[in-house]
Amino acid sequence: MKVLDRLQNVPYWVLLSLAMNCLLSIAVLVSWGNPRPRPSPTPSTSVLPQANAATGNRNSGNQAAMSVGDRQYLSYQQWVTLLRQEAQAYADAPRLTVLMGDSISLWFPQELLPGRRTWLNQGISGENSDMMRRRLDALDAAQIETIFVMVGINDLIGGTPESAVANNLEKSVQYLKQRHPDADIVVQSILPHGAERATWEGRENLLKLPNDRIQAVNSAIAKMAEVENIYYLNLYPLFADGDGALRPDLTTDGLHLNEQGYLVWRTAIALLLNKELGD
Repeated sequence: MKVLDRLQNVPYWVLLSLAMNCLLSIAVLVSWGNPRPRPSPTPSTSVLPQANAATGNRNSGNQAAMSVGDRQYLSYQQWVTLLRQEAQAYADAPRLTVLMGDSISLWFPQELLPGRRTWLNQGISGENSDMMRRRLDALDAAQIETIFVMVGINDLIGGTPESAVANNLEKSVQYLKQRHPDADIVVQSILPHGAERATWEGRENLLKLPNDRIQAVNSAIAKMAEVENIYYLNLYPLFADGDGALRPDLTTDGLHLNEQGYLVWRTAIALLLNKELGD
Protein backbone atom coordinates (compact mmCIF):
# COMPACT_ATOMS: atom_id res chain seq x y z
CA MET A 1 0.00 0.00 0.00
CA LYS A 2 1.48 3.33 -1.09
CA VAL A 3 -0.02 5.61 1.56
CA LEU A 4 2.23 8.31 3.03
CA ASP A 5 1.31 7.95 6.70
CA ARG A 6 4.58 7.21 8.41
CA LEU A 7 8.29 7.57 7.81
CA GLN A 8 10.29 4.88 9.53
CA ASN A 9 9.89 5.45 13.28
CA VAL A 10 8.92 9.12 13.10
CA PRO A 11 5.42 10.23 12.04
CA TYR A 12 5.74 11.95 8.68
CA TRP A 13 3.62 14.89 9.82
CA VAL A 14 6.23 15.72 12.45
CA LEU A 15 8.97 15.92 9.80
CA LEU A 16 6.66 17.78 7.45
CA SER A 17 5.65 20.30 10.10
CA LEU A 18 9.29 20.99 10.93
CA ALA A 19 10.19 21.45 7.28
CA MET A 20 7.13 23.59 6.70
CA ASN A 21 7.93 25.89 9.61
CA CYS A 22 11.50 26.32 8.39
CA LEU A 23 10.31 27.24 4.91
CA LEU A 24 7.74 29.67 6.23
CA SER A 25 10.35 31.34 8.44
CA ILE A 26 12.68 31.72 5.48
CA ALA A 27 9.86 33.09 3.36
CA VAL A 28 9.02 35.71 5.99
CA LEU A 29 12.66 36.79 6.30
CA VAL A 30 12.99 37.07 2.53
CA SER A 31 9.78 39.06 2.26
CA TRP A 32 11.03 41.52 4.91
CA GLY A 33 14.23 42.05 2.99
CA ASN A 34 12.63 42.24 -0.42
CA PRO A 35 8.91 42.99 -0.16
CA ARG A 36 6.86 42.40 -3.27
CA PRO A 37 3.10 42.64 -3.55
CA ARG A 38 1.29 39.55 -4.77
CA PRO A 39 -2.25 39.81 -6.13
CA SER A 40 -4.83 37.58 -4.48
CA PRO A 41 -6.37 34.99 -6.80
CA THR A 42 -9.94 35.48 -7.92
CA PRO A 43 -12.39 32.61 -7.75
CA SER A 44 -13.82 33.59 -11.13
CA THR A 45 -14.42 30.62 -13.40
CA SER A 46 -13.29 32.55 -16.46
CA VAL A 47 -9.88 33.88 -15.49
CA LEU A 48 -6.55 32.14 -15.77
CA PRO A 49 -3.79 33.78 -13.71
CA GLN A 50 -0.82 32.37 -15.58
CA ALA A 51 0.23 29.99 -18.31
CA ASN A 52 -0.89 26.51 -17.36
CA ALA A 53 2.25 24.77 -18.59
CA ALA A 54 4.67 25.32 -15.74
CA THR A 55 8.13 23.92 -16.28
CA GLY A 56 11.41 23.93 -14.45
CA ASN A 57 14.22 24.82 -16.88
CA ARG A 58 12.26 24.01 -20.01
CA ASN A 59 11.68 26.83 -22.48
CA SER A 60 8.26 26.51 -23.99
CA GLY A 61 7.80 26.53 -27.72
CA ASN A 62 4.15 25.82 -27.09
CA GLN A 63 2.01 27.76 -29.54
CA ALA A 64 -1.02 27.03 -27.37
CA ALA A 65 0.31 29.19 -24.55
CA MET A 66 -1.66 32.42 -24.11
CA SER A 67 -1.25 35.54 -22.04
CA VAL A 68 -3.39 36.23 -19.01
CA GLY A 69 -5.27 38.88 -20.92
CA ASP A 70 -6.12 36.47 -23.71
CA ARG A 71 -7.25 33.68 -21.42
CA GLN A 72 -9.65 35.71 -19.30
CA TYR A 73 -12.31 35.62 -22.02
CA LEU A 74 -12.28 31.86 -22.57
CA SER A 75 -15.39 29.77 -22.07
CA TYR A 76 -15.03 26.45 -20.24
CA GLN A 77 -14.89 24.52 -23.51
CA GLN A 78 -12.28 26.88 -24.95
CA TRP A 79 -10.30 26.41 -21.75
CA VAL A 80 -10.47 22.62 -22.11
CA THR A 81 -9.39 22.88 -25.75
CA LEU A 82 -6.40 25.01 -24.81
CA LEU A 83 -5.31 22.57 -22.10
CA ARG A 84 -5.57 19.72 -24.58
CA GLN A 85 -3.23 21.60 -26.89
CA GLU A 86 -0.80 22.21 -24.07
CA ALA A 87 -0.90 18.54 -23.04
CA GLN A 88 -0.12 17.58 -26.62
CA ALA A 89 2.77 20.06 -26.78
CA TYR A 90 4.31 18.62 -23.62
CA ALA A 91 3.56 14.97 -24.38
CA ASP A 92 7.22 13.96 -24.65
CA ALA A 93 8.67 16.32 -22.06
CA PRO A 94 11.22 14.77 -19.69
CA ARG A 95 9.92 13.72 -16.26
CA LEU A 96 6.48 15.09 -17.05
CA THR A 97 4.51 15.79 -13.87
CA VAL A 98 0.88 16.89 -14.10
CA LEU A 99 -1.32 18.88 -11.74
CA MET A 100 -5.02 18.07 -12.24
CA GLY A 101 -7.80 19.85 -10.40
CA ASP A 102 -9.64 23.10 -9.85
CA SER A 103 -8.58 26.68 -9.13
CA ILE A 104 -6.58 25.66 -6.07
CA SER A 105 -4.26 23.62 -8.30
CA LEU A 106 -4.47 26.19 -11.09
CA TRP A 107 -3.03 28.95 -8.92
CA PHE A 108 0.00 26.93 -7.77
CA PRO A 109 2.91 29.36 -8.36
CA GLN A 110 5.30 28.02 -10.97
CA GLU A 111 8.35 29.12 -8.98
CA LEU A 112 7.29 26.99 -5.99
CA LEU A 113 6.92 23.70 -7.85
CA PRO A 114 9.74 21.26 -6.99
CA GLY A 115 12.57 21.24 -9.53
CA ARG A 116 14.11 18.56 -11.75
CA ARG A 117 10.72 17.89 -13.33
CA THR A 118 8.63 19.29 -16.16
CA TRP A 119 5.37 20.50 -14.65
CA LEU A 120 2.16 20.73 -16.66
CA ASN A 121 -0.66 22.53 -14.86
CA GLN A 122 -4.03 21.25 -16.11
CA GLY A 123 -6.17 22.91 -13.46
CA ILE A 124 -9.38 24.74 -14.36
CA SER A 125 -11.20 27.15 -12.09
CA GLY A 126 -14.62 25.83 -11.08
CA GLU A 127 -13.78 22.23 -11.98
CA ASN A 128 -15.64 19.39 -10.28
CA SER A 129 -14.82 15.70 -10.16
CA ASP A 130 -17.11 14.71 -13.04
CA MET A 131 -15.85 17.48 -15.32
CA MET A 132 -12.25 16.50 -14.62
CA ARG A 133 -12.95 12.80 -15.23
CA ARG A 134 -14.41 13.57 -18.66
CA ARG A 135 -11.27 15.34 -19.90
CA LEU A 136 -8.58 12.93 -18.73
CA ASP A 137 -8.26 11.61 -22.28
CA ALA A 138 -6.38 14.82 -23.11
CA LEU A 139 -3.39 13.17 -21.39
CA ASP A 140 -3.60 9.87 -23.28
CA ALA A 141 -0.57 10.56 -25.49
CA ALA A 142 1.53 12.11 -22.74
CA GLN A 143 4.48 10.25 -21.24
CA ILE A 144 3.57 11.01 -17.64
CA GLU A 145 5.92 10.16 -14.80
CA THR A 146 3.73 11.48 -11.97
CA ILE A 147 0.25 12.98 -11.74
CA PHE A 148 -1.16 14.86 -8.75
CA VAL A 149 -4.94 15.07 -8.45
CA MET A 150 -6.97 17.29 -6.13
CA VAL A 151 -10.65 17.81 -6.82
CA GLY A 152 -13.96 17.72 -4.99
CA ILE A 153 -14.48 20.99 -3.13
CA ASN A 154 -16.64 22.43 -5.92
CA ASP A 155 -18.74 19.26 -5.94
CA LEU A 156 -19.42 19.54 -2.23
CA ILE A 157 -20.16 23.26 -2.37
CA GLY A 158 -22.63 22.52 -5.15
CA GLY A 159 -24.39 19.83 -3.13
CA THR A 160 -23.00 16.72 -4.85
CA PRO A 161 -23.22 13.67 -2.53
CA GLU A 162 -19.98 12.51 -0.97
CA SER A 163 -20.39 9.09 -2.57
CA ALA A 164 -20.53 10.62 -6.06
CA VAL A 165 -17.29 12.54 -5.47
CA ALA A 166 -15.50 9.40 -4.29
CA ASN A 167 -16.93 7.40 -7.18
CA ASN A 168 -15.76 9.93 -9.77
CA LEU A 169 -12.28 9.95 -8.25
CA GLU A 170 -12.19 6.16 -8.29
CA LYS A 171 -13.14 6.09 -11.97
CA SER A 172 -10.53 8.75 -12.72
CA VAL A 173 -7.82 6.76 -10.96
CA GLN A 174 -8.78 3.57 -12.78
CA TYR A 175 -8.69 5.39 -16.12
CA LEU A 176 -5.26 6.87 -15.39
CA LYS A 177 -3.90 3.49 -14.29
CA GLN A 178 -5.10 1.92 -17.53
CA ARG A 179 -3.74 4.66 -19.79
CA HIS A 180 -0.54 5.35 -17.84
CA PRO A 181 0.45 2.07 -16.19
CA ASP A 182 3.97 3.27 -15.38
CA ALA A 183 2.94 6.60 -13.88
CA ASP A 184 2.86 7.34 -10.16
CA ILE A 185 -0.63 8.58 -9.27
CA VAL A 186 -1.03 10.79 -6.21
CA VAL A 187 -4.54 11.63 -5.03
CA GLN A 188 -4.53 14.48 -2.56
CA SER A 189 -7.05 15.19 0.16
CA ILE A 190 -9.57 18.00 -0.21
CA LEU A 191 -8.55 21.01 1.86
CA PRO A 192 -10.72 22.52 4.61
CA HIS A 193 -12.38 25.91 4.18
CA GLY A 194 -12.28 28.90 6.48
CA ALA A 195 -15.83 28.54 7.85
CA GLU A 196 -17.07 31.75 9.51
CA ARG A 197 -13.85 33.57 8.68
CA ALA A 198 -14.29 33.01 4.93
CA THR A 199 -14.69 36.08 2.72
CA TRP A 200 -15.00 34.23 -0.60
CA GLU A 201 -17.80 35.53 -2.81
CA GLY A 202 -19.64 32.21 -2.48
CA ARG A 203 -19.43 32.32 1.30
CA GLU A 204 -23.13 31.62 1.79
CA ASN A 205 -22.87 28.28 0.00
CA LEU A 206 -19.52 27.55 1.62
CA LEU A 207 -21.03 27.83 5.09
CA LYS A 208 -23.60 25.18 4.20
CA LEU A 209 -20.72 22.70 3.84
CA PRO A 210 -19.41 21.53 7.23
CA ASN A 211 -15.73 20.67 7.22
CA ASP A 212 -16.79 17.32 8.68
CA ARG A 213 -18.22 16.40 5.27
CA ILE A 214 -14.87 17.18 3.67
CA GLN A 215 -13.14 14.90 6.16
CA ALA A 216 -15.65 12.14 5.41
CA VAL A 217 -14.86 12.37 1.69
CA ASN A 218 -11.14 12.37 2.46
CA SER A 219 -11.57 9.15 4.44
CA ALA A 220 -13.29 7.57 1.44
CA ILE A 221 -10.49 8.80 -0.85
CA ALA A 222 -7.85 7.32 1.45
CA LYS A 223 -9.60 3.93 1.39
CA MET A 224 -9.88 4.08 -2.39
CA ALA A 225 -6.17 4.87 -2.69
CA GLU A 226 -5.35 1.82 -0.58
CA VAL A 227 -7.54 -0.45 -2.70
CA GLU A 228 -6.15 0.96 -5.97
CA ASN A 229 -2.57 0.81 -4.65
CA ILE A 230 -1.79 4.46 -5.37
CA TYR A 231 -0.38 7.27 -3.27
CA TYR A 232 -2.60 9.31 -0.97
CA LEU A 233 -1.25 12.63 0.25
CA ASN A 234 -3.23 13.81 3.28
CA LEU A 235 -2.87 17.58 3.32
CA TYR A 236 -5.87 18.29 5.54
CA PRO A 237 -4.05 18.22 8.92
CA LEU A 238 -1.44 20.66 7.63
CA PHE A 239 -4.03 23.25 6.65
CA ALA A 240 -6.57 22.84 9.45
CA ASP A 241 -6.67 24.83 12.67
CA GLY A 242 -7.83 23.43 16.01
CA ASP A 243 -11.47 23.58 14.89
CA GLY A 244 -10.81 21.82 11.60
CA ALA A 245 -11.17 25.00 9.50
CA LEU A 246 -8.65 26.37 7.00
CA ARG A 247 -5.90 28.26 8.83
CA PRO A 248 -6.31 32.02 8.23
CA ASP A 249 -2.56 32.49 7.71
CA LEU A 250 -2.64 30.16 4.68
CA THR A 251 -5.57 31.58 2.71
CA THR A 252 -6.67 34.68 0.83
CA ASP A 253 -10.42 34.25 1.26
CA GLY A 254 -11.14 31.10 3.25
CA LEU A 255 -11.06 28.88 0.16
CA HIS A 256 -8.06 29.75 -1.99
CA LEU A 257 -4.45 29.67 -0.80
CA ASN A 258 -1.95 32.47 -0.38
CA GLU A 259 1.78 32.10 -0.96
CA GLN A 260 2.39 30.66 2.51
CA GLY A 261 -0.32 28.10 1.83
CA TYR A 262 1.39 27.04 -1.35
CA LEU A 263 4.69 26.79 0.52
CA VAL A 264 3.05 24.30 2.88
CA TRP A 265 1.66 22.32 -0.04
CA ARG A 266 4.98 22.48 -1.87
CA THR A 267 6.77 21.07 1.18
CA ALA A 268 4.35 18.14 1.36
CA ILE A 269 4.81 17.37 -2.34
CA ALA A 270 8.59 17.67 -2.11
CA LEU A 271 8.72 15.32 0.89
CA LEU A 272 6.62 12.72 -0.92
CA LEU A 273 8.74 13.01 -4.08
CA ASN A 274 11.91 12.65 -2.05
CA LYS A 275 10.93 9.88 0.33
CA GLU A 276 8.53 7.84 -1.78
CA LEU A 277 9.44 8.51 -5.41
CA GLY A 278 13.21 8.80 -5.15
CA ASP A 279 13.76 12.45 -6.13
